[in-house]
Amino acid sequence: MLTIWGRPNSINVQKVMWTVLHLGLEHDRIDAGRQYGRTDTPEYRAMNPMRRVPVLQDGDLTLFESNTIVRYLAATYDEGGLWPEDPAIRAKSELWMDWAIYHLMPPMTGLLLQLYRTPESERDMAGVAANQKAMNELMMVVDQALEGRPYVSGETLGLGDIATGTATYRFFTFGLEKPEFRNLETYYARLQERPEFREAVMIPLS
Repeated sequence: MLTIWGRPNSINVQKVMWTVLHLGLEHDRIDAGRQYGRTDTPEYRAMNPMRRVPVLQDGDLTLFESNTIVRYLAATYDEGGLWPEDPAIRAKSELWMDWAIYHLMPPMTGLLLQLYRTPESERDMAGVAANQKAMNELMMVVDQALEGRPYVSGETLGLGDIATGTATYRFFTFGLEKPEFRNLETYYARLQERPEFREAVMIPLS
């Protein structure tokens, strides 16, 4: 049985949990990180020297880094599904995982810290505005990628959607002013039809 260490409202834990639920894998999740602690213990540092979440244990294998975990789960338990056999098709899906980490995460994290973890009187509103502008521009990239297809990964849910889908929930949950995203709004509605998305991802941010 899989064991996942991490708090449920961490976006990186959510990527792993969405994958686990999508694949119907037997698992146990243990709360860790922030208010739950555990990550500073010697036992946890032995699993992840970065002292962050998530960590996956699958038998004798221990992994950290969410994208690596998602790739491992897909390759091990869903070959031909989330893990297409054609390397070119798989790469077109996987690129969105790396794109989200390098481009989406910085402004999205900035917004989360200011809007949910900083008292209103102490917020850097200029920083909020700058990150909001960046998020709008980046999510327009996703909107354009969705033109004519139901998922960023193509005709079926793929690895790229695990990354962009979790970010899409946060983007709409922030409730900030944004332009019309016709494709993205349809995409978000489609994701919400999935029980595993609602269970793993649609969790209050506070």
